[in-house]
Amino acid sequence: MMTESVKELMALEARAIMEMPVGPEYEKAVDLIVHHVHQLGGKLVTSGMGKAGQIAMNMATTFSSTGTPSVFLHPSEAQHGDLGILQKNDLFLLVSNSGKTREILELAQLARSLDPTLKFIVVTGNTDSPLADRADVVIGTGNPAEVCALGLAPTTSTTVMNVIGDALVVETMKKIGFTVDDYNKRHHGGYLGQRSKKML
Repeated sequence: MMTESVKELMALEARAIMEMPVGPEYEKAVDLIVHHVHQLGGKLVTSGMGKAGQIAMNMATTFSSTGTPSVFLHPSEAQHGDLGILQKNDLFLLVSNSGKTREILELAQLARSLDPTLKFIVVTGNTDSPLADRADVVIGTGNPAEVCALGLAPTTSTTVMNVIGDALVVETMKKIGFTVDDYNKRHHGGYLGQRSKKML
């Protein structure tokens, strides 16, 4: 039955989350974010290609709505002028499951050419990859097998990437003392805006 198949898929993804490696790299990443964005006045720039790019975009919007200015930079558009968004004290958060994505490796090289002091946080399933070698902080996903019937489409890998993004956001919120009032000022409309008002 499909019901049992769906339950098995959910169990596999839940297990992948529970088996993710968690170490001091999370605190190092959060400390970098707080230092560069909240102490030095820079911003967090996220990037990724394909499905990983969608995860990186979600990270950027969630960080921004919780008090940490962040933007998503498309790696291909960066090569056509958008790299100019980078400013002093900015910090990169790059997402690539393989750690070998050509566009992301090129982006890292171009960004470092623009600013040799630029620091990178990398989220990847391959901690021995060329991208990981360029990182200041590497957060590994544990490289779980995809639940896709072919073992190819990003499924489990994007699930754990999302969880990593959530962990970084929440721990950063704690570090900066982000409040309900702060949230309401940034998320005034919609259901969440109304809910945050009631909590004040």
